[in-house]
Amino acid sequence: MRELPRDPKWTVFVEPEFGTRIDLPSAVFAEPDGPAFRGTGQQFTTPDGRATLAIYSQPNEDRSTPAGYLRRNFNVPRSALAYSRVTNDLFVVAGVDDGEIYYSRCNFSRRAGGTLHCFDVKYPQREKLAWDGIVTRMSRSLRAL
Repeated sequence: MRELPRDPKWTVFVEPEFGTRIDLPSAVFAEPDGPAFRGTGQQFTTPDGRATLAIYSQPNEDRSTPAGYLRRNFNVPRSALAYSRVTNDLFVVAGVDDGEIYYSRCNFSRRAGGTLHCFDVKYPQREKLAWDGIVTRMSRSLRAL
């Protein structure tokens, strides 16, 4: 098992177009990896490529609820999830696929017609304990500006 940096060097990442803010462990996700795969934002990877992170925002044009958004956009059966939390303002889902843990959270802002503020992270399942604190801090820090 590879070790994570002792000091993750927490910084604040801001996606300015829609105002997403999140604490970013910049020593862990040290490599920018282009624009986010959806919405407006940025992807990052660990220097060795074993873990990936996407931080993104997008307008909630059809005014989806968190439950409705998940039904339409998440292609994994809910029974395959190890963790799922859905409220009126957010969703969090996590599971394991092919030896990787995936964790996805989106907060739903009602301001200015509605915006989704999201991040998705994937990392090796065998490193779960090492990643728990990092993912928890990122999840708790995600918010609209």
